Amino acid sequence: MMNKAADAGANAVEARALTVVRGDRTVLRSLDFTVGAGRITGLLGPSGCGKSTLMRAVVGTQAKVTGTLDVLGHPAGHPALRPRVGYVTQAPSVYLDLTVRQNLDYFAAVLRPGRAHRSARRDTVTRALGDVDLASHADALAKNLSGGQLSRVSLAVALLGTPELLVLDEPTVGLDPVLRRDLWDLFHALAADRGTTLLVSSHVMDEAERCHRLLLMREGTVLADDSPDALRARTGSDTVEQAFLHLVDTAATRQENSR
Repeated sequence: MMNKAADAGANAVEARALTVVRGDRTVLRSLDFTVGAGRITGLLGPSGCGKSTLMRAVVGTQAKVTGTLDVLGHPAGHPALRPRVGYVTQAPSVYLDLTVRQNLDYFAAVLRPGRAHRSARRDTVTRALGDVDLASHADALAKNLSGGQLSRVSLAVALLGTPELLVLDEPTVGLDPVLRRDLWDLFHALAADRGTTLLVSSHVMDEAERCHRLLLMREGTVLADDSPDALRARTGSDTVEQAFLHLVDTAATRQENSR
C-alpha cells in the first residue's frame, strides 16, 4: 500500500539553508535539497563529508541545526514523527544478550504496549524477520551473529513500525556482495510495494546506480541533486563515480579561480 505522501507526489524531506556548526567547524553548509516520497534517494560521498550529520538532522537527533528542515510535513524531530520515521545507524542497535526474536519482541512492545496488542506484535515480528531473511536465526543470540546479520537485525527493528521514511546510515558496510544485493532488493521492494521513502547513505559509488535519485556530497556541501541518468548525461560520464569526480574537479577549479 502506498503512503499518502507518495500518492500525492509530495516530498518526504525538504531542506532550505540547512546548516550545522560544531565548535568552530561548519559541518553542513547551507544545504538546499528535497527527498521525494516513495523513492530511494542515495546520499553519497567520501567519509567525513557530512552524511551522518545530515541523517541525524533529518531524524531530529542532531544539535545546533539552523535553517529549515521539514520531514513528512513536520519540523525534523517533531514528536508526531516518532512512529513514522525509522533510523538505522552504522553501529548495530540491538541487545547482544537477547535472541533475534527477543530483540524484536522487546522493541515491538515499546511501539505497541499493552496486552491487547500482543497478537499484532507477534505478526509484526514475524513479518520483520521475513523482510530481512532472518527467520532461520530467530532464536540465535545476537552476540553469536555475524556483523552482516546484526545489521539486518537493526534493520528489522526499524521496520517494525512500518515507517513511511527509512533513514539508513551505511547499511551495507562490511557485507558480502550477495547480502548487499539482497538488501538492495529489499529496499526497492519497500519503495515499490509499500511506498516507503528511503534515504540511504554510502561511500560506495556503485550503489548509486541502484537509487532513483542522488545527493552527492563533499566537504559539507551538496555537489548535485539529480537522477543517476541525468548526472551521467550532464557530465558526459559513463558511471556515477566518474560524474562525481568530474563535479569535484569542476568545483575545485571554480574555487581556485575565485581566489
